[in-house]
Amino acid sequence: MAISNVQNEGSWIRVYDEKSKRISEMSASNKEVVGIGSDFFVTEEGSWIRTYDEHCKRIAEMSASGKEVRTAAGQTFTTKEGSWLRTYDKKCKRLSERSA
Repeated sequence: MAISNVQNEGSWIRVYDEKSKRISEMSASNKEVVGIGSDFFVTEEGSWIRTYDEHCKRIAEMSASGKEVRTAAGQTFTTKEGSWLRTYDKKCKRLSERSA
């Protein structure tokens, strides 16, 4: 199922489909949504970057140390790590890197 929007609403993170129907929700406590892909979204939670599916089920996580999530699109998200831009899949597996 495609995700069209993920947003913080008060103390909740809510996930919506392409018809603006709420698919799921989870607590927003200590979480910030930093990217939305086609079927996953990315959060920063303290020292972790975590990916979730449309039902708010955690897919993967990685350390956020020295990383800043820049964007998410399709099946990937991109981080800036020092002088590098690195692209990861929703399972937090690095796919590519290039100089920033």
